[in-house]
Amino acid sequence: MGILSSMYTGISGMRGSGEALSIYGDNIANANTSGFKTSRPEFQDLVAASLKNPLGGNQVGRGTRLSAVTPLMAQGAIVSSDSPTDLAVSGDGMFVLMGREGQTFTRAGNFHFDREGKLVNTDGYHVQGFKADETGRITSKLTDITVDRTVIDARPTNKVDMFVNLDLRADKNVDFNPLKPEATSQFATGVTVYDSAGTPRTVSMFFNKTGDGEWTWRVMAKGEDLLDGKPGTMVEQASGKLLFDVDGRLNEVVTDKNRFSFNKGALKDQEIEFNFGKTKVKGGDGTQCTQYGTSSEAYKTVQDGFSTGTLSGMTFNDDGTLTGVYSNGQTIALSQVALAKFENPEGLFKMGQNLYRESRNSGVPTVGAPELGGRGKVSSKSLESSTTDIANEFINLMSAQHNFQANSRVIRVADDLMQEVLNLKRS
Repeated sequence: MGILSSMYTGISGMRGSGEALSIYGDNIANANTSGFKTSRPEFQDLVAASLKNPLGGNQVGRGTRLSAVTPLMAQGAIVSSDSPTDLAVSGDGMFVLMGREGQTFTRAGNFHFDREGKLVNTDGYHVQGFKADETGRITSKLTDITVDRTVIDARPTNKVDMFVNLDLRADKNVDFNPLKPEATSQFATGVTVYDSAGTPRTVSMFFNKTGDGEWTWRVMAKGEDLLDGKPGTMVEQASGKLLFDVDGRLNEVVTDKNRFSFNKGALKDQEIEFNFGKTKVKGGDGTQCTQYGTSSEAYKTVQDGFSTGTLSGMTFNDDGTLTGVYSNGQTIALSQVALAKFENPEGLFKMGQNLYRESRNSGVPTVGAPELGGRGKVSSKSLESSTTDIANEFINLMSAQHNFQANSRVIRVADDLMQEVLNLKRS
């Protein structure tokens, strides 16, 4: 009887409206959950019978049913945070976690370091990333992001880049005297280098003009800093020549000697390259070291050594690289956050706790570095907000409520008609 079937139709509508209310309520409840993605109920109609044939026409419906609950993986707003370990993804990709359930994924980047120095989420799941080697180069090894380099070893100076101009007008008739280097050189400058133990040593560099377009350079160290050195005297450790063209540009560099034998446990015969730039004979422009008609001046000296340092701070870059800041002024990459990209992120299995798991519908994740392969950018001291729109969800709630009331009215009317049928016998 059509009256009975209409009651079941109304029940299906009430059930669907109730399920929709639960979904909208969950969206509202998670309005402040970082990285939360709102879900949308999707319904299908049910067909009870066809009054004609398989070709269609005059088909009677039997109500509705909830066919899917689809998460809407839209981008949430990025808001600032005070914690340097809070991360947010702008664009495609999800953070990769490792925990009790194996590999899981999340958009919620409210992380912190635990007592073992591992980056974890609020439930203790380990954040995965690509580990850096001893030189700070990011490798392809996917593992827990861990701060295990609290101390970095000293690095001896191997190279000193000199940016200097030597006065073309200088007198070339000055004889250099190693006992009085300051008074018998046209120009002098100091350079700090590091020995093999990471001890800073100050050496002095002296320049003498020996001809037109030709200068001799010498590097001398204090006797008290050298093996078998005599305190109060300076000993030459490196020397060479600089040859300039008529335009005042460096044409050629000649190194005659380069051996530094510092004391107090440092290795003997340390070689330090003094680089004056790429010369013209080697295809350069010869402008790092020049001979112009202006006062001699060292613009800049850059050397690559440093002493031992301890970790004093950490920061994440926009490419997800965790960088350690050390007390000796060095910054070294420690690890890089990994992001997983899915062909169908809406198909992920929702686990709760802001976690997702791979499913057959989502496809296999492609794990890689941020800003590569279509993956988004990682922002530090930031969190991704929930995508819940309170106003929109309230409208959905009212719509579901009215739908529920309308379906209940269908059942009430069908019940009234059934009462009329039952009253036929009494009358």
